[in-house]
Amino acid sequence: MQQFVNAAILGAALSIGALAASGTPAQAREAVAFNGRAEPGTIVIKTSERRLYLVLGEGRALRYPVAVGRPGKQWAGAAYVNGKHVHPAWTPPEEVRADNPNLPDVIPGGSPRNPMGPRAMTLSGGEYAIHGTNRPESIGTFASYGCIRMHNHDIVDLFDRVSVGTQVVVTR
Repeated sequence: MQQFVNAAILGAALSIGALAASGTPAQAREAVAFNGRAEPGTIVIKTSERRLYLVLGEGRALRYPVAVGRPGKQWAGAAYVNGKHVHPAWTPPEEVRADNPNLPDVIPGGSPRNPMGPRAMTLSGGEYAIHGTNRPESIGTFASYGCIRMHNHDIVDLFDRVSVGTQVVVTR
C-alpha cells in the first residue's frame, strides 16, 4: 500500500560544530572533517549552512547540500527517522494548500510533479521529512515549508545508509 507523506521538516537544538575543508559551498556530497558531539550514524542538519551531515565517527562526516525552510518556516530540534518511503505519494499539507489552492489532493509517487522525489524519510514529531525534489535548482537555498530537500541521487544515497530510528538533529 502506497503511503502518503506530508512535506515540511523537523529539527533539533544542539550545539554541534562542523568543519568543512573549504569555505566554498559544497555542490555535491563529500567526506569532510567533523568536530561535534554527535554519535556515528546521526544526521545533523545545519540550516544556516544549508548542509546535512551524516556523522561517520573518528572526526569525519559525509556532507550533502540541501534546501531548507524559508524564513519563518524553519525549525530546530531533535527527531528521529520514523519512516522510509520509496517513490512516496504526496498529500499537500494544509499550509501548502492554503498558498496553492489548485494543488490536487494527492500527487502520485513517480510523477514529475511530485515534490518528494524518489525517496523520503519522515521524521518523528510532525509533518516534516528529508526527501528528494523535483526542483533541483532549489538545493542550497531557503525554499521549503520546513522539509529538508536533497538532490535525488543524494537522498537515494542517504536513504541506503540510514535506518528507521536514526537520530536527526537540526540546528540553525
